[in-house]
Amino acid sequence: MEKREELILNLLQQSSGLSSTQLYEAVSAHMSLATLKRALEKLETEKLITRSGKGKATRYTVSPLFTLLKPINIQAYFANEIDARHSKTQYNFDLLLETLPTQTLFTKSELQYLQELQTTYLQKCAQLSTTALAKELERLAIDLSWKSSQIEGNTYSLLETELLLKEKQTASGKTKEEAVMLLNHKEALDFIIQHPDFVDPLSVSNISQIHSLLVHEMGIGKNIRKSRVGITGTNYKPLDNEHQLLEALQQLCVVVNNKENVFEKALITLVFLSYIQAFEDGNKRTARIVSNALLLHYKHCPLSFRTVDPIYYKQAMLLFYEQNNISAIKQIFISQYAFAVETYF
Repeated sequence: MEKREELILNLLQQSSGLSSTQLYEAVSAHMSLATLKRALEKLETEKLITRSGKGKATRYTVSPLFTLLKPINIQAYFANEIDARHSKTQYNFDLLLETLPTQTLFTKSELQYLQELQTTYLQKCAQLSTTALAKELERLAIDLSWKSSQIEGNTYSLLETELLLKEKQTASGKTKEEAVMLLNHKEALDFIIQHPDFVDPLSVSNISQIHSLLVHEMGIGKNIRKSRVGITGTNYKPLDNEHQLLEALQQLCVVVNNKENVFEKALITLVFLSYIQAFEDGNKRTARIVSNALLLHYKHCPLSFRTVDPIYYKQAMLLFYEQNNISAIKQIFISQYAFAVETYF
């Protein structure tokens, strides 16, 4: 974000409902009136500010989505140690209850870009035989099983993962738990590929079933947790009440089922299943699989996350936990959608 845009946003955070004339009086030393108007138009397009009224009565305010969408330099943010960051520590109920039901997370240009990619995906799929399409899904499933597990600390390489999932050949020097994690991923992915309507509508029950597949034989509880969990690297404390966790999952399902845009359904699911932390373990894994299940159900390209840096992915999620800011994980989602369309099928 350019400095002049930051200046405008700082002014609107301090004094909401300013006219362009009032803003220009405050920033005239830094930009012309024409530049100000271009900056205002850009900020409105990016959903960071809203405009009300007409003509001389036009007023500008920060958007309800400002906190969620404002650009944050993730490297600068995490240059500060955990206790030096001014972070939110409690679950924000308002996001699912008030903000997301009435707001959209993608800009018009982002949605246009994603839809163009989706059109390309459908065109590519139409040129493939049933067998060839199945092979591409298999390739993506292996990549996703590897990367999703790697994000959680699994040390199998992609080649070792392929040998395990195709030939059931375990890698030397690796633990049984690592192999089980990868095999569970593949089983969960095979299940959602074979049952594309399983998540329609999304429910606590089908989320729990996918979680159960992912943690099978891993010594992890399969039901909504009844005890506290901590998250390494952050002071964010997830809900610790079983009834509140169930309620949060139900609210998530309502929001996702009511959304018309498939990309928004998938992104919200990816973020909030991780944020709610409803299960003892395996929450982010479940989020990635359920998000992909929604994409597959609506005949959209699934994501493998293959080129995502695990540390950056974790930082993007921590940024949401601590600041309720979705900018980093949204860019991961968009870039990985592009990668999947260009790489598979």
